[in-house]
Amino acid sequence: MAETEVTAIIPVFNDRAALEHAIPRSVGVLSHISDAFELIVAEDGSTDGSAEFVRLCEQQDPRIRLLHSDERLGRGRALNRAIGEAKGRIVCYYDVDLATDIEHLEELVGAIRGGSDIATGSRLLPGSEIKRTRGREIASRTYNFLVRIILGSSVHDHQCGFKAFNRQRVLAVIPTIRAGHWFWDTELLVRGQRQGLRVQEFPVRWRAGKGTTVKLRDVFEMGTSILRLWWQIHVPEN
Repeated sequence: MAETEVTAIIPVFNDRAALEHAIPRSVGVLSHISDAFELIVAEDGSTDGSAEFVRLCEQQDPRIRLLHSDERLGRGRALNRAIGEAKGRIVCYYDVDLATDIEHLEELVGAIRGGSDIATGSRLLPGSEIKRTRGREIASRTYNFLVRIILGSSVHDHQCGFKAFNRQRVLAVIPTIRAGHWFWDTELLVRGQRQGLRVQEFPVRWRAGKGTTVKLRDVFEMGTSILRLWWQIHVPEN
């Protein structure tokens, strides 16, 4: 059997309906990108039948793998676990709602093939095509501006859920990441750059998922997460 080149990961929590579209669409696109791929569904304590659906898919296609957790780990920890279990030299992940056009997956994988350690889609670069509310747009631009200024990142969009990695290089970063949920993406990019990893960013087509809004507590958590990471990086523990 050929060595696995690409592992695609879909983090999932109670996303049974979205999986019905995401799995076959993923397999179709991945089949055009690599002859040796696997699709891991990192299912994080779902109670809506997501795991059972993926098990049925596993039986029909051995390239599909369920990585189930009985207890909720949080998105970041679920991704840590899945990257550790991945067989591919190149590992990528994207959101189950396919908010980022999955046709960009070939470009994402190609960036790692071309020598980048991390590749990420961006909704904030010239050429990006996005659909979301004005409130979310303002919150996103403010958040990413603060990450760049306070944490010294060169990336424009840290939270786009569409990233790929050279697995061996990123495995050295993962143990340093403390965020267990949404801030994982930002922390990985910031710590990866500080370790000298080469990051490539490119514009994507993206549309907001249904029912996603920005609340005041979300804005507060964004700010405190940025400051907490600055403290962790610059203030040594006793």
